[in-house]
Amino acid sequence: CPIRKGGRIEQRHLNPDAVLKIVKKRALQAGIESFSPHDFRRTFCSDLLDAGVDLVTVQKLAGHASPETTAKYDRRGEETKRRAVQVLSI
Repeated sequence: CPIRKGGRIEQRHLNPDAVLKIVKKRALQAGIESFSPHDFRRTFCSDLLDAGVDLVTVQKLAGHASPETTAKYDRRGEETKRRAVQVLSI
């Protein structure tokens, strides 16, 4: 953000190209060869699901129209399903 006369900071929105440039530069500095802004989205959704946040909530946070889209980010395995069933007192 440019700083104007009198110390006023001019705020501007980042466009997608600017975000991509920043992400790629930082990834290279970190030694990561292949990285994109979508990796943030994928990690956001996957980490929320891993933390036990329900699919519909993650769907809404991600702005997905369909829960099927959000389900693609679900990397939880069979152990998570077993633990979920054990919560029930049958």
